[in-house]
Amino acid sequence: MKKIQSVFVLTILICINATSQTTQDLRIRSVAVPFLRIAPDARAAGMGDNGIATLPDANAPFWNLAKTPFAKAKTAFSLTYTPWLKDLGLTDVYLASLGGYHKLGDGEAAIGGGLRFFSLGNIQFTDFAGNNLATFRPREMAIDFGYARKLSDRLSIAAALRYINSNLATGNFSGTDFSAGSTVAGDLSLYYDGTQEELNGGGFAWGIAISNLGGKIGYTNNNQNRDFIPANLGLGIQYTKAIDDVNKITFALDINKSLVPAPPLTSGNDSIDIVNYAEYRSQSVLSSWGKSFSDGTSLFKSMTYSLGVEYNYADQFFFRAGYFHEDVTEGNRKFVSVGAGIKFNSMTVNLSYIVPAGQGVNRNPLSNTLRFGIAFDLNADETN
Repeated sequence: MKKIQSVFVLTILICINATSQTTQDLRIRSVAVPFLRIAPDARAAGMGDNGIATLPDANAPFWNLAKTPFAKAKTAFSLTYTPWLKDLGLTDVYLASLGGYHKLGDGEAAIGGGLRFFSLGNIQFTDFAGNNLATFRPREMAIDFGYARKLSDRLSIAAALRYINSNLATGNFSGTDFSAGSTVAGDLSLYYDGTQEELNGGGFAWGIAISNLGGKIGYTNNNQNRDFIPANLGLGIQYTKAIDDVNKITFALDINKSLVPAPPLTSGNDSIDIVNYAEYRSQSVLSSWGKSFSDGTSLFKSMTYSLGVEYNYADQFFFRAGYFHEDVTEGNRKFVSVGAGIKFNSMTVNLSYIVPAGQGVNRNPLSNTLRFGIAFDLNADETN
């Protein structure tokens, strides 16, 4: 039989550190295309994967497209490269992203989008006896496009569509035909900008982003064997304090709740468990979003928390730090990140780094992850 499970295991490891041992009830929400929940840009990664309500930049479409009408530049785009799972010794697993926006007319509206490409490296498929069958290079991608518009001087709204393609295996293995899976999803977001020019850009801002609302993904012709995608509800708030004309500091908090329900508890009776799990897999996407709030897990434990801080000197030098927390029953990701940025005229270079954490089997596989990003702000003097 194929070693297709290794592909899924690797994909899950990219987003969760599931090696921790615990006696608690572990009901991990397994989803397809988990790369959609990886921070795609270096600035947000340096702030603990925080980006829903932070000041808008070229990567805003990945986090909250509604931020773009409030951006300073009329047009901006960014490129980011993330070598992934470096702490596990892998060199061919990476995430590359391209994002940007363009403000329309007088700046009351904007269009934006992005491209994410995730390479999972080379995988060797084997049968049950360990004999090599074939090699394959799994890869996934997502293409976004959306529209944002101001509702008032402080409030904006946005909607976006996303095409997702996941090619984890292609061909016939043990009589089963595997092919790339694809689906379409949508985002809805809201942003309130309470920063004020008279306070040198200081003030509060908040945002709401509901992302990846779309159909399931399957890799065979069996419609009953399809997986949820990582639908998510995110809330963010940030406060910027202008110390003087050139020094600013921003504090930000994001809280995210998965809209994928946890799998059912096992009863010890195989016949009952098989039926329960089949019902779980076959439930509709719409019902699953509501079920994620009443699946028997703790609401607060099912949330992730991202706390970030950014120091800004003269809008040219940036220093960042952040902390990400996930409960042990949901994957146990906990890490500290640091980052920095420097701006040369219209170009900004950003770096971020995840500090190594844990020991032995508890070592975070995301440790030693370094992201590099470059962004360009065009026509920054034409809008406010």
